[in-house]
Amino acid sequence: MQFLAFIGFTLIVALISYLKTRNVKESSSDGYFLGGRSLTAGVIAGSLLLTNLSTEQIVGLNGSAYESGLSVMVWETLAALAMVVTAMFLLPRYLKGGLTTVPGFLAKRFDVTTKTLTSVLFLSGYVVVLLPVILYSGSLAISGMFDIPTLLGVTHIQSIWICVWGIGIIGSIYAVFGGLKAVAVSDSINAIGLLIGGILIPIFGLMMIGDGSILDGLSILTTENPEKFKSLGGPSDPVPFHTIFTGMMLVQLFYWGTNQQIIQRALGAKNLKEGQKGLLLASFIKILGPLIVVLPGLIAFHLFQGNLDSADSAYPMLVKKVLPSAWVGFFAAVLFGAILSSFNSVLNSSVTLFGIDIYKQHINKEAGEKKVVMYGKFFGVVLAIISMFIAPLIANAGSLFAYLQEINGIYSIPILTIIIVGYSTKYVPAIAAKIGLISGCSLYILSQFILQPYFINKALAKAAASGITDEATLALTETQAYPHFLDVMAILFVLNVAIMLAIGMVKPRKEAFVQEYTKQVDVTPWKYTKQTGIAICVIVLSVYIYFA
Repeated sequence: MQFLAFIGFTLIVALISYLKTRNVKESSSDGYFLGGRSLTAGVIAGSLLLTNLSTEQIVGLNGSAYESGLSVMVWETLAALAMVVTAMFLLPRYLKGGLTTVPGFLAKRFDVTTKTLTSVLFLSGYVVVLLPVILYSGSLAISGMFDIPTLLGVTHIQSIWICVWGIGIIGSIYAVFGGLKAVAVSDSINAIGLLIGGILIPIFGLMMIGDGSILDGLSILTTENPEKFKSLGGPSDPVPFHTIFTGMMLVQLFYWGTNQQIIQRALGAKNLKEGQKGLLLASFIKILGPLIVVLPGLIAFHLFQGNLDSADSAYPMLVKKVLPSAWVGFFAAVLFGAILSSFNSVLNSSVTLFGIDIYKQHINKEAGEKKVVMYGKFFGVVLAIISMFIAPLIANAGSLFAYLQEINGIYSIPILTIIIVGYSTKYVPAIAAKIGLISGCSLYILSQFILQPYFINKALAKAAASGITDEATLALTETQAYPHFLDVMAILFVLNVAIMLAIGMVKPRKEAFVQEYTKQVDVTPWKYTKQTGIAICVIVLSVYIYFA
C-alpha cells in the first residue's frame, strides 16, 4: 500500500508537469533553458524552495540540531535575507541584461575568458561534488525508507546502486528532455507536498511528547531541554554566532544570488515583478524552514534522550517513530521529489552553462539555437551517467552537509567577488577578475587543505603530550586551532576585493562599463518590494532576539 501511494503521487506529478510544459518551444534557448521566460511568482518560489531542500539538508541539518540545538537554524533564516538582497539588487540587473546564465554578465563586464573560467568552475563543482552527493544521500534515504535490500533480496551496496540509477534516470528525463519549465513545475507541486509532509513530522512528534497536545508537547520540549533552544551558537557549535557577521552572509548571497542552479529560476521570470514576488515569497516561507529542518532534530533528541548512535539517524528514526504507516508512501514520494529536484536542477543548470557558455562560445560559434540545445542535452546525458557511476563510491554521507558547505567555498567566494565588484564598479578591468578567480581558489585550497590540517594536528599533538584525553576538551582544541571556514571565506573575500580594486586603480578600463537594457523582459519593479523586504528582515531579527 505504501509503495502504491509512492508510485501514484510520483506519476501524478510527472503527468501534470508534462501537460503544463508540452506547448513550450524547447528548440529555442529561452524555451529550453529559461522555460520561455514565462515563470510566475508561485512557480519560481516553489522551485527555489525545493531545489534547495533535499536529503542532505533535511537529514543533515536535523542531525546538527540534534547535536547542537537551534543555532543551526542560521542556514535557513539568513537565506531569507540573502533572497531579499537578490530581489532588490541583483535580479533587476540580471533581467535588464537579458541574462541566460550568470557568467553571461561577466563576458559583457570583463571578457569571454572570465566567463568561461567561471562556467568551468561552476561545472567542476557540480560534477565532482554536488551531483554525486545528491544521488548518494537520496539513495540512502529511499533505500532505508522502503528497506530495498529486504524487498529485492539484495545487499546494501547493491540497493544503493539501484536507487542511484533510478533517481538519476528519472531526474535526467525531467532536466535533460523537459527543460527548465518541466523542472520548475514538478518542483512547485512537490514543494507543496514537502511543506505538508515536512510540517506533519514535528506536529506528530510534539503530539507524542505532549500526549496528544501540540502545545503541551512544545512546552515540555522547551522546558526540559532549554540548552537546545538558543539561537546563538557557541565556539564549538557548527555555526558560531560571530560567523553570521563574517562568511555566513557571503555564502548565502552566493547561493541565492549568483549560483546558476538557483538563480536560473528567477532568470526565467515572466517579468521583474514576478521574479521579485517569487523570491520574496520564497524568502518568507524560508523563515519557516526550521520547522522542517531543525525542530524535528530537537524533538528526536528529547524522544531518544540523546542516545542514538549517529546524529544523522535522528530524522529517519523520528519519521519511523511518529509518522502513521498510512502516510509513509506519500512522504516517501515527496522526499523522492525533493531528491529529484536538487539533482535535475543542478543537471539543468549544467546543461545551460555548457550549451550557452562553452559549446556556443568556443566549440561552434555558428551553431543555431536548435543545435545548441541538442548538444546541451547530449552533455547532460553524459554528465548524468558519470555522476551515477561516481555516486555509489562515496563512502560516508554522515557529514555531507558541512562538507559540501566547506568544499563549495573553493569556487563560491571567488565568483561572488567578481560579480559584486563587476556590478558595483565601472573601471575594474578583466585582468583583475581573472586574478581574483585564480587567487581566490588557490588561497582557499591552501588554507583549508594544507594549513588547516597542519595547525589542527599540531594542536592535538600538543594536547596529547600534555596528557589531555577528554573528548570535549580535544574537540574544543581542534576548533580553536584554526579559524572557522566561514571566517576564512570572509577574509579571502575582503582580500580579493582589495586586489581587484587595486588593479583597477593601477590599470583601469579605458571606458566605463555601462549596462545595456536588452528589453527582453519588462523590468518594472514590484511596488511593494522594499516594504516586503524590510518586513522579512524585521521578522528574522525578531526570531533571533526571541530565542537569544
